[in-house]
Amino acid sequence: MKALTYHGSKDVRVETVPDPTLVESDDILLRVTATAICGSDLHLFHGKIPETKHGDIFGHEFMGIVEDAGSGVSTVKKGDRVVIPFVIACGKCFFCENDLFAACETTNPDEGASLRKRSKMTPPAALFGYSHLYGGVPGGQAEYVRVPKANVGPFVVPGSLADEKVLFLSDILPTGYQAVLNAKVKPGSTVAIFGAGPVGLMAAACARMLGAEQIFMVDSEKYRLDFAASTYGVIPINFDDGDPSELILEKTHGRGVAASIDAVGFEAKGSATETLLGTLKLETSSGEVLRQCITATRRGGVVSVPGVYAGFIHGFLIGDAFDKGLTFALGQTHVHKYLPELLEFIENGDLAPDIIISHRMKLAEAAEGYKLFDEKKDDCRKVVLTP
Repeated sequence: MKALTYHGSKDVRVETVPDPTLVESDDILLRVTATAICGSDLHLFHGKIPETKHGDIFGHEFMGIVEDAGSGVSTVKKGDRVVIPFVIACGKCFFCENDLFAACETTNPDEGASLRKRSKMTPPAALFGYSHLYGGVPGGQAEYVRVPKANVGPFVVPGSLADEKVLFLSDILPTGYQAVLNAKVKPGSTVAIFGAGPVGLMAAACARMLGAEQIFMVDSEKYRLDFAASTYGVIPINFDDGDPSELILEKTHGRGVAASIDAVGFEAKGSATETLLGTLKLETSSGEVLRQCITATRRGGVVSVPGVYAGFIHGFLIGDAFDKGLTFALGQTHVHKYLPELLEFIENGDLAPDIIISHRMKLAEAAEGYKLFDEKKDDCRKVVLTP
């Protein structure tokens, strides 16, 4: 089959690789009908995620048709059209039974376990196409995918909805939704969203749906901010126009917003000190956006972090966060938990996630899609690939 594979920083290629096969009795084989390039895929593309190996197949946003199923699969069957959550969960462990699917303690036996023993940290759930730190499971930017734990993950979607309407149930829509729920957004809320990429846009859509009165959106790309303003009615703030948190304070009577959402993550452009520390491998993440969030959020507010972070940062402003009495809510998305209600929102017309798609390409053009998305060329917001 054809698949998008990794060969070093900014070197991805569509190549012929061996077809996947059923391994466990609860596996399915999926024929991919649509997949997407996610903002967090760019961390892999830049070579920033440990244990990403040459030949690894990327892709954690995908859907398709069940081609074959193991003898132990009872919840889906051949011919079903399904969306696949990017988190692989067993459905039976302590965390899964508490709807904390991204904390599943059984699906990541790969290098992730040994690497985290040094910090005495339990490895998180395995993820599709996201390095051997997260299980080394081949991803969905391919013609076919082996999907393990198929009695738990695959989510059947109605044929009346086009692929593009439901594809983002795999990651960015539930990620944006969880970020907004963690931020405790409700009718009348004020919220600041840092990052107008796909997750930030989904967070804006969900915040608007849940009744947020005032949504500030911060980014350095004017075309993204213009889209967010016209589509979701956000108040755009460009990083280049001054300190975003100060501008937000000015517009909120000096108090700040009820919640801030960091949809940027560890590759944010930081200070000169952070750049130096990163070059010397003494720091693994930039804390610039987290500092902005802490400053922009009012006393007793929430900082919600769907953006990916790795390792450690300096300049966390823990004293400011303590004095303000802030709550932090962060982590991978418990996708499975939200799929039924999000599908209902789509069916009812409350959410239209496909509106953010800017580029549609064939899988064979995936390398060019990564370049467009990474370099923000041609007003690229979101790339969808079809085999």
